[in-house]
Amino acid sequence: MKILTGFLMIITFCATAQVDQAKLGNEYFQKGELQKAEEIYQELYKNPAALPLIYSNYLDLLLRSEEHKSAESLIKSAQKYFPSNTQYQVGLLKLYEVSSQTDEQDKYLKKLRKEYGDNNFALANLAKYMANQQLNEFAIDFYKEAREISRTSYAYALELAALYRAEDMRDSMMDEYLNYASINTHGLAYVKNLFQSILQDEQDQNFLEQTLIRRMQDNPSDMMYPDLIIWLEIQRKNFYSAFIQARAMDKRMNKPGEKCLSVARIAMENEDWDTAILIFEYVIKNYADSRNYPSARTLSIQARENKVKKTYPVDKQAIRILSEEYQQLYDELGSNPYTLEAIRSKALLHAFYLDEIDSAISKLNFVVSNRRSPPNLISRSKLDLGDIYLLSNEPWESTLLYSQVEKSDKSSPVGYEAKLRNAKLNYYTGNFALAKDHLDILKMATTKEIANDAIALSLLIQNNTVFDTTDLIMQKYANIELLVFQNRKSQAIDQFVEMLQNYPDHSLVDEVHWQLSKLNLEMGNFQKSIDHLDQIINNFFDDVLADDAQYQKGVILADYLHDDEKALKVLIDFLKKHPGSLFSAEARSRVRVLRGDEIN
Repeated sequence: MKILTGFLMIITFCATAQVDQAKLGNEYFQKGELQKAEEIYQELYKNPAALPLIYSNYLDLLLRSEEHKSAESLIKSAQKYFPSNTQYQVGLLKLYEVSSQTDEQDKYLKKLRKEYGDNNFALANLAKYMANQQLNEFAIDFYKEAREISRTSYAYALELAALYRAEDMRDSMMDEYLNYASINTHGLAYVKNLFQSILQDEQDQNFLEQTLIRRMQDNPSDMMYPDLIIWLEIQRKNFYSAFIQARAMDKRMNKPGEKCLSVARIAMENEDWDTAILIFEYVIKNYADSRNYPSARTLSIQARENKVKKTYPVDKQAIRILSEEYQQLYDELGSNPYTLEAIRSKALLHAFYLDEIDSAISKLNFVVSNRRSPPNLISRSKLDLGDIYLLSNEPWESTLLYSQVEKSDKSSPVGYEAKLRNAKLNYYTGNFALAKDHLDILKMATTKEIANDAIALSLLIQNNTVFDTTDLIMQKYANIELLVFQNRKSQAIDQFVEMLQNYPDHSLVDEVHWQLSKLNLEMGNFQKSIDHLDQIINNFFDDVLADDAQYQKGVILADYLHDDEKALKVLIDFLKKHPGSLFSAEARSRVRVLRGDEIN
């Protein structure tokens, strides 16, 4: 027994030593110390058990060094000791490729086909190792043969798609990704994500569209293809075209406008108000008795509200009409989550646009106390009430309401929003240290929007306050931002201009110009708005606001001054100077429209 135990210990020790040596050799190989690696590999190569540990790297090393005879010897040894491992069957193909032995390669391919030609699993395995060795052309052929033998027309679709992508055969790649999506439950979402990253070129998008149309005609009952066409049009921001497809899809699937509503919501998020309104009105007209009618009615008014609020200067009469429509919606449908949301929206119009504070507070209290109000709506209405008390200079009432929501909705988006508003309140009132503490926590918030707002305000405080957080200039800036929040725009503009005159070299100057640009835009002073953007573009071209300013200038020129020629120049220049900007995709879309080459 002692002798047996000792023998086993010796075997274990030797095996461990080989593994350690193989690891060391592979480390040398990875570091590029090829001579040291080769010395270790030569010793280990003598032991068949060590071959799997070093084979790939050793073969690569020998082929790089053009030691073709040694490489052949290594491959044949591996094949001898591990005849069932198809990885080693591919080695000779790589050797013949590297050494330009075309005839030998052809003979060997025939041998492999003869040996494994009736086994689709073995063929696919060989193809996998061919792909690992960048023998893509052969890998494609073997996967195709494996597919044919399996009698499954979409087999190995993902593997073939990856190979076609590597070979830049984009048409075949798209076909195979579509094959994969059609046979895999989660394949469609995966393929959409892939297409989103790889189909940046307009020509590729057009080819995908034609492929989808062809497949849709060949498979009229398969809803995946119209769904992908809708997705593609949304990527292009052609929301009306997406609506046309969604409308047909809803009819074929006997759905009461559900796909249409989905497209309309995305159009709304992308500020294509007109298309969103058109789709909502279509659902309202055609599905008046469906479950989607209340949401379509509510969202239609919200889309028109967003359009009015983004059209400067804001038309107060249009705001009053929207307020009446929200009331009509409530009167028509009675008290339910949709109509109570409408009353909340109506209250905010009264508070922030019609200067009717008491009416706004009354309506929000009605929502908060209504037993049909969902908990989230109650919390958001409390936040709105806090904002309104801040409008009327009652910050203690505001922080009380914000804190209530923070406590009742911990670790939820509305709870984080409450914490953000409390942080902003501390900022407005000059308590920068406490504000920054709150903001630093919110940097890890669950919603990107809240996290981004927190990061932006935290950096503003950090970059523009002194160590004891009593910077009077920053305090003045924060006080003016409170005036902006309170809709006292003229007063805010006067005080920002005064700041520029009194502190022309302060680090806040670019922020002040940005604020003045926004305020003048909202008041309909479009050229003045551009003048302040030019100050940022010309004097702060390396600053974080430089790309925002140039993009916004292009938008104002196009949308408000209707100078398409100048807007096009500004946006093309923007794309050259700020290719990595968050606004790049939208700028490219606008450039296509301004040039007249976007097809809807």
